[in-house]
Amino acid sequence: MSLPDVLPLQPAYYNPQARVCAECRVRRFALFGALDEAALERIHGHIAELRLAPGESLYRMQEAGLAAYTVRAGVVRLERTNERGERRILRLAGRSDTIGMEAMLGQSYAADAVACTEVQVCCLPRSLLDELANDQPALMRDMMKRWQRALDDADEWLTELCTGPARRRVLRLLLKLSEFAEHDGEPVWLPARQEMSAMLDMTVETASRLISQLKREGVLTAHSQRSATLHMDALLQALRDSAQDEA
Repeated sequence: MSLPDVLPLQPAYYNPQARVCAECRVRRFALFGALDEAALERIHGHIAELRLAPGESLYRMQEAGLAAYTVRAGVVRLERTNERGERRILRLAGRSDTIGMEAMLGQSYAADAVACTEVQVCCLPRSLLDELANDQPALMRDMMKRWQRALDDADEWLTELCTGPARRRVLRLLLKLSEFAEHDGEPVWLPARQEMSAMLDMTVETASRLISQLKREGVLTAHSQRSATLHMDALLQALRDSAQDEA
């Protein structure tokens, strides 16, 4: 996907993106939540909203990092494919997460970013981030916190989702997916079994067997192959039982 042209700065009332930014429901959780209204009005012309369909790529590994992105809605997976063609999903990003932060250092992207669901992102050109770095110290502090959170998320994938008994890995993944729901109790995106295999370092057959088992136990109700309702009481109890079994 090509980077949109950077637009010249305009008065807020000339550009509909100003209203989008001002009324964005995730703004106070997102990167530009650190900016006041006046600063937001000055930069809105540089920001573009992009929409992706499931399976569409936002950027590719080793492409030049020209922009970072804030996820407004949907789920994005960060993945790599090795020389043997084996895919590993490194982590997931959801609403208010910032991805592609390698662009701030002029580096190429470290992974593929692919839409898991319908996705909306705000494109933050590197030139804009460089400009704000000089004028908005609070923004840079927030960016560093987000970078640290991305590192923590990557560590969590390694320690919680790629090690230990297979059942516990699947349960931890379902708990992670619940964080991407906009409202409690609403259906969540359910990865395909091949995606679970790439996320959790297990075979497709094992992932399929465990999901079928958890359906029978009432931990989740599948509405389709890609959507399910999680029953949190049952999920949390299954996690507690799993921890006791390991003790």
